[in-house]
Amino acid sequence: MQEFIHLHNHTHFSLLDAISTVDGLVNAAVENNMKAVALTDHGVMFGVMEFYKKCVKKGIKPIIGFEAYVAQGSSRFDKTKRNEKVQISEGEEIGTDNTDGLSVTNINYAHLILLAKNETGYKNLIKLNSIGFTEGYYYKPRIDLEVLNKYREGIVALSACAGGVISCYIVRNNIEKAYEMAGKYKDIFGDDFYCEIQNHLTLESEKMVLREMPKIARHHGLKLIATNDVHYIKKEHAVAHNIYLHISARNNKNIDTYSITNNLRYGTDQIYFKSTQEMCELFKDYPEAIKSTLEVTEKCNLTLDTSRHYMPEFPVPEDFVSELEKPKVELKSREEVIFYNLDKYLEKLAHTGLKKRLKEVTKEALERLEYELSVISKMKFSGYFLIVQDFINTAKSRGILVGPGRGSAAGSLVCYAIGITNVNPLDYNLLFERFLNPARVSMPDIDIDFQDDRRDEVIQYAKEKYGENSVAQIVTFNKLAPRGVLKDVGRVLNFPFNEINDLTKLVPILFGKVKPLSECMKEVPDFSKYFNEGAADKKLDKRNLFEYASVLENLNKNSSIHASGIVIAPSDVTDYVPLSKVTGEDNVFCTQYDMNSLEDAGLIKIDFLGLKELKVIGQTLDLVNKKYNLNLTPDTIPLDDEKTYELFSAGSTIGIFQFSKSKMREYLSKLKPKNINDLAAMNALYRPGPMKLIPDVIDRRFGRKPVTYMHPLMEKALKETYGIIVYQEQVMQIARDIAGFSMSQADNMRKAMGKKIKEKMEQIKGEFIEGAVKNNVKKELAKEIYNLILDFADYGFNKSHAVAYSILAFYTAYLKTHFPLEFLAVSMECRKDNESDLALFADECKRMGIKLVPPDINLSYTDFRVKYNTDSGEILFGLSAIKGVGEKAADSITDEREKNGNFLSFLDFLKRVDLRLVNKATVEALIFSGAFDSVEPNRRKLFLNLERATTYAQRYKEMPEAHGQEGLFSTVQGGRVMDEVKLSEYEDFTETEKFNHEKSAIGFYLTGHPLEKYRDRIKNFITLSFGDDVSEIEFEQLGTVRMCGVINGLEIKLSKSNKKFAVFNLIDFYSSGECVAFSSLLESKESVFKNDNLVFVQGKAEENGDKIKLIVEDIMPIESFQEKIATNITLNIYEKDFQPGMADELKKIIDDNPGNCNIFFHIVNNGTSRVFRLKDDKIRPTSEVIEMLKNLVGENNIKIN
Repeated sequence: MQEFIHLHNHTHFSLLDAISTVDGLVNAAVENNMKAVALTDHGVMFGVMEFYKKCVKKGIKPIIGFEAYVAQGSSRFDKTKRNEKVQISEGEEIGTDNTDGLSVTNINYAHLILLAKNETGYKNLIKLNSIGFTEGYYYKPRIDLEVLNKYREGIVALSACAGGVISCYIVRNNIEKAYEMAGKYKDIFGDDFYCEIQNHLTLESEKMVLREMPKIARHHGLKLIATNDVHYIKKEHAVAHNIYLHISARNNKNIDTYSITNNLRYGTDQIYFKSTQEMCELFKDYPEAIKSTLEVTEKCNLTLDTSRHYMPEFPVPEDFVSELEKPKVELKSREEVIFYNLDKYLEKLAHTGLKKRLKEVTKEALERLEYELSVISKMKFSGYFLIVQDFINTAKSRGILVGPGRGSAAGSLVCYAIGITNVNPLDYNLLFERFLNPARVSMPDIDIDFQDDRRDEVIQYAKEKYGENSVAQIVTFNKLAPRGVLKDVGRVLNFPFNEINDLTKLVPILFGKVKPLSECMKEVPDFSKYFNEGAADKKLDKRNLFEYASVLENLNKNSSIHASGIVIAPSDVTDYVPLSKVTGEDNVFCTQYDMNSLEDAGLIKIDFLGLKELKVIGQTLDLVNKKYNLNLTPDTIPLDDEKTYELFSAGSTIGIFQFSKSKMREYLSKLKPKNINDLAAMNALYRPGPMKLIPDVIDRRFGRKPVTYMHPLMEKALKETYGIIVYQEQVMQIARDIAGFSMSQADNMRKAMGKKIKEKMEQIKGEFIEGAVKNNVKKELAKEIYNLILDFADYGFNKSHAVAYSILAFYTAYLKTHFPLEFLAVSMECRKDNESDLALFADECKRMGIKLVPPDINLSYTDFRVKYNTDSGEILFGLSAIKGVGEKAADSITDEREKNGNFLSFLDFLKRVDLRLVNKATVEALIFSGAFDSVEPNRRKLFLNLERATTYAQRYKEMPEAHGQEGLFSTVQGGRVMDEVKLSEYEDFTETEKFNHEKSAIGFYLTGHPLEKYRDRIKNFITLSFGDDVSEIEFEQLGTVRMCGVINGLEIKLSKSNKKFAVFNLIDFYSSGECVAFSSLLESKESVFKNDNLVFVQGKAEENGDKIKLIVEDIMPIESFQEKIATNITLNIYEKDFQPGMADELKKIIDDNPGNCNIFFHIVNNGTSRVFRLKDDKIRPTSEVIEMLKNLVGENNIKIN
């Protein structure tokens, strides 16, 4: 029976080039009874570790390699573009460099397949691949003959496709050069170099290669080898692949659907995973080429040890080592000595640290510490803990703020003792096994939060300590997620944007996970309905959309740098893993293996996260300590401060880390938290899914509902959360208490459930029920408890993380409670680029009675500052927060003012500042923000004189006297030759214009809002604001919403059916959002659709990314909305205040203004009250009528809804 092995295969790690997945490739090999398969992605080794592990799991041999780009006839350092186009046949243009197409090559580089024979070859592949990015990158990561010769050992090379190192000369008819290059590669690789032939049936270039390559091989005594350039697994995926190639194009409007589905960019539909029979038939004239694939397979025998860890050696102090007692057991190797020293040093730091941390080291604490140290030692991770504590303690010693903890590491007493975390796990019943499971040997995962403006300093320290080339950032991949792939495929196929946008909104997100398209088709009726509606041809287009999107779903779209991860190797990173260049960055490189693959490769990875809140805390503490002569640090903030808990209980948590959102504030005011555990529970529950449990927790806390347990043995784990499972740690405790699991077993159960590992879950279920029965729990009840835990697995939260982040939140709340001025000023400075946040903080200042002083050229600084010389203190708005100003211009202004005094006038300002930094656009922004109001309050006057004034100032600066010099003609009888320009007089902007200009400059309304005078009238009618958090809104439950605001950026557009529709921004009190009004509404109320109009709107709200979008169904001027939609007016009547004649007056108002609005009277007398409605009379609620009623009963005694 004939055999064949595929040795030229691409996956979606060949970004936007191939659509095979690693699973698909490996499974195809298994299904075709192939004993091996190769991975050869274009220029990268991104998928190597995943490929290796999956091959081993399926029992086939993994052959690891990549398709290299070789700088032909030049050096990898030669980066001069040399393009040569050759027309081979229709659709086949040789020489373009925009794709990795099969028949496409470029004289700057040619392709070469490189495969690892053994570990030496694998390491050489890593070196070659990395050099392509670090030294040879020019359009592609290129290597050259020099480095191929240097790193040739352990490598098999194939000459690749029609764009290969020999073939590229054949297709240019430069046969002599082809012979020459074949000789050069034979000199490098000897018998490990093979002449590759391919036949995808329709490509003329390949026919040329097939004619010449056998001759070249015979001439040099080389062997032919047959491959298929696999880019997808099934032949029917050719169109989906073609769409994938077009996704990167920004505009596909010139490409019709016929072209996409019929004109394949690679000119063939044959680049799929063919069977042995197909390949043997294809190359029946070259049986030796088929046989060569087996020969290469026999040569390639790479084995990788994915259980080994490569740890940089932490330098244990020599004086400590010299004083160490000799171990009881003789250490036989240097490695054993290193581990012994690391263990002992960690022990010393942990015991010393615990004594400093705790007032008294109890027996429980000591036993826990010893247990953790023994596990860490046994797993050989002492060095890791020492490395991490060194980063953290060095950062702290340099004044860099570090978070109290993050993730499961907060469950470790050792981490607490040596300063990695600031959370005592014994205080909060946190579990070490959730962090480090002795039964599952995997690298510990410690994530660290640093203040975001100084994170880079810590990374630089790591490079200085362990070597520049030993530290690297980590790659991550952005996927074609379900919603995104529908949009991308829809765009390529020219579906209407709005249609696809609406379709993507039907794809649910549950517990932060987007539902796969296949599940949507089965479980979301409106989603499946879309694909079955319309005429036959339209229905076919829709079905194709679904089919292609399903094929491409979850493929890689592009790569980027992981936001926080870094890797540290014992030596050069490229001794272990390949590096790639970061797109768009010069000399910035990251590992080609992602976080998971790095663990398989044995390298340690650490998340260094930059957290803005730590900067807020640090800068606030700096201000507070300096002003009040304190020495306050996060460590000295008392976690039992009552006033801080009062702030939480009042829901006054704008600006408080993790507790700012409106619904969270509402829940806090109901929960009345009293300690960190209360905050942690709320933090854990406030997410999609478990959020529905919050009302139950609150009701049980206050006794409105009973606290129940499915079994008494569950009380210990669930008591603190009133019988409701909140944390993953509680699942582990229930498994221990109900089923008798060890904590390691319990953690394995938690992990299997979270990852939905079916086989493992079935095994664990049996063990759980068996253990429960032994523990006197009835079998049926044990099943119910197991199922309860299983349901929880979708949204369980890590308690260690919840506690650590609640402590961090408490720090911010403490500062806001006791030092609101400083806290709010720093918070605004740190969020000055986010106008929605700034608007919220401005509102919070108002609520707290703190004056926010608008921008002023003579008062403001670059940043937000506290002004103490008033009774209550004030916050000065920072100039750099004005749009178009920026820090350099702001610094220039404040430096000049500090140096030479306040600016006396607009012209004085222009004459003194550097107009290269403070340009005309900057000055305009300053005018609109009101920054010149103290020297000239008429903003329109300054705006209309700006051109003349800046021209004058520039000319003035050219005069000698501007530089303190006396020129020959600089004075006439002591006066200047150049007269000061006189500003023309103009009427100022209207109030609304002023407010709108202010908003355009600052990002929100600061000194006033066009809606302000309507605030009381609209508050009972508004059901939604553009400032509301999208994640808190259940859009499908909203129904018709009511909003109001100022129209801005109005555009009248034409639909495909040639009907007008309006698109505009509506600005409310807290933010703004897009509104769309269709033709019927636009035509009937066209006069209302004008910029700067204040309007009341009703309609359907939609999710639009992280914003709200409104489809407007009705619109009206704000002055008339009450009259049109108010249904009830309630008047509060206090009998003690009721004057003679008031009843007659009231009756007259009602009689004179008949309408459709009900009238209710709320009569209050001696502490009792009653409400009744006028049965026969209704009123018309015009603005005038409301005003008359207010004058009669008092402004606060009327309610309209």
